[in-house]
Formats: sequence, structure tokens, C-alpha cells
Amino acid sequence: MKQVYFDNAATTPMAPEVVEKMTEEMSHNFGNASSTHSFGRKARMTLDQSRQIIADSINANEDEIIFTSGGTESDNTAIMQTAIARKKLGKHIITTAIEHPAVLKTLAYLETLGYEVTYLPVDKNGLIDLDEFKAALRDDTILVTIMMGNNEVGSHMPIHEIGEILKDHQAWFHTDAVQTYGLLDIDVKRDHIDMLSTSAHKLNGPKFLGFLYKRDGVNFPSFLRGGEQEDKRRAGTENVPGIAGFAKAVSLLTPEVKTGMQKKYMGFKQQIIKGLNDADIDFEINGSLDPNNLQHVFNLWIKGVSTYVMQTNLDLNGIAISGGSACTAGSLEPSHVLIAMFGKDSPRISESIRISFGKYNTSDDVDYLVSNLVQIIQRLKSKETVK
Repeated sequence: MKQVYFDNAATTPMAPEVVEKMTEEMSHNFGNASSTHSFGRKARMTLDQSRQIIADSINANEDEIIFTSGGTESDNTAIMQTAIARKKLGKHIITTAIEHPAVLKTLAYLETLGYEVTYLPVDKNGLIDLDEFKAALRDDTILVTIMMGNNEVGSHMPIHEIGEILKDHQAWFHTDAVQTYGLLDIDVKRDHIDMLSTSAHKLNGPKFLGFLYKRDGVNFPSFLRGGEQEDKRRAGTENVPGIAGFAKAVSLLTPEVKTGMQKKYMGFKQQIIKGLNDADIDFEINGSLDPNNLQHVFNLWIKGVSTYVMQTNLDLNGIAISGGSACTAGSLEPSHVLIAMFGKDSPRISESIRISFGKYNTSDDVDYLVSNLVQIIQRLKSKETVK
């Protein structure tokens, strides 16, 4: 049976070049980067070179990159430590209703400590209204945390415009860029971003690794206490082979490659749309086909077919898709993103699937997906007709 993976927004397979780089480092570069002998210095050199590659990728300075265990730790660190460091300036935070659980659950915890959080609504394209954002901004707002691109519907938030609004305000601007890093052009200076979170496994790098960009001048205590790694900002021995692999994954994503992948994924979307239309399938897109969105994420409402039934049938045919965020996939809770976009009573909540493309997907893979989607839907519909 053919095996096809269309859940790249959840995680991606490691690139062969990354596996090769990490294997080389694990085999020949085992020193602790904090040690002063030759083994440690070799590890430190790899660490420094990797940090520079990653800093350059977002137009940051080398000393503004803090390596972490991934997006969740980066999000938690940015939010919790900002709240602690700036509580004398205010306790108001602004976010959106469709953030990743790593952001929403952290903010919910802060609310139990007396912080006030404004959750901006989104429209049916998964976007906030900038006028509503301006209206929510207060003198005591200390943090704005708004994701760069949504992991379920692919909406691309107006990050540059938000940064422009905040550049003369006391609030620090944090963005969760876990889905966008490696696909879209990111420039932290151009967009006035103070903090930015990423995760290596979303761009064909290793799991359990990411970074937090923290602008010079943004100061808060270390989230993890212990040793003096990461310039005393994140205790714990650095994962040098993983970091080298992360840098290798980043170095493969040139501007031309990123542009090419966006175009490739746009083509995949059109291929799916055409195939479903040709078969007279009743469906709608959750979100929009805006070319500025994350093209690797495609969320579809298959009318009359439950998410669970569709996932199960596709899985039996060797096709991996999801019903939403992988971080809540084991939960019976409906998608908070689709609820925010369409309301809790919309049938879309229980009848939508997320297809997410990756660099190793092909047009033949998409044909296989479309063929199976059509067959499954027609079979299920025919059973309903018989009843």
C-alpha cells in the first residue's frame, strides 16, 4: 500500500542532509561547549557557527538567539518572563483567539495570577482587525503575543503593521513563528519584533529543539536556572549535534527555495480543488487562498463527512492528514481555531480536515490523496442514500 504523509504542519521528516550532519557531529564532536579544552572549543565553534547561520536567517544579531527545546519552551519563556519582569509597568496582555495552546494555556495561567488578557477575535479568514487591535492597546499593556501564521488554517497575521503600531509603545511584541519560519521571509528589525519563537522539526530539522529570538534591550530572568549556558539566559548543556542539524536545515532554505515551495504548495491546493470540483464534491475552504498565507496548510470542510471518519478512512489507505493541531489531536475538544472563525455551532467544527504539505510531497501524492478523498466521500454518501 502506498504511504503518503500530509501532516507536515504537525512535524516534518528530517532532511537527509540534516541526518548526515547530525551523525557526523555525534560521531566526532562530543565535547561540552562550556569546556575550555580542545574538545569543548570544537563544540563551541560548531555552536557559534550554527547560531550565526540562524541569526542571519531572520536579520538578527548572533547574541540575540537563545537555543531552547522548541516552540513551547520559547513561547512560555517569552510570555512568563515578560510578565514577571514588567509587572510594575502593568498587567495587561493582548493576544488572539487562535493562538497555539503553548500561548493560550500560558496566558490562562497568568490570568489566575491577576493578569488581564485581551483575546482578539478573528474573521472568517482567520485574521484580526487592526482597528480592534489599536482599540485594545492600553497604557498598561506590557506584552502583545500574536502568531505570525496559523497552524490550522494558514492565515498570515499583519505582523509588520502590528510592529509599526507598537514601535513607540512600551509593550514588547512577541510572535510565535513556528509555522512560518522556513517558509516566509522574516526580518525582525524591519517588523519591529522583540521576541520570536521557532521549532526545528517544522522545517525538516530535529525534534526537541528551537530558538527564542530576544532583541537586545529586552531583558528578563532566565526561565531555566542552573549553569551559565546561552550567555546565562537558558541553563542546560547545549545540544550541539541537534543545533548543527538545525542550522543545516536552515541553510538549505534559501530565499529561492522558500519561494519555490510556496508556489509548489499553491499548485497542490489548486490540484485538490480541481479534483474535488470535477467529482462534484460538496466542500468549502476554511480560510482563504490569499497568496500571502502559509501555502503548506490547507483546511477543508467536507460537508456531511465527520473529521474522525475521514481521518480513519484515509489512514486505512496509507494517507496521513489531521483534524487540526497535533498538540490537541488526542483530545475530543473541537478546534478552537474553527470555533473562533465560524462559531461553536458551525458544522465545519466536526467536518473539517487539515492537509499540510512538505518538501518531499509530489504531484502524484496529491493525485493519490484526491482519488482517495473522492472515493471515500462517494462511498459514504451512497450509504446515506441507501438508508
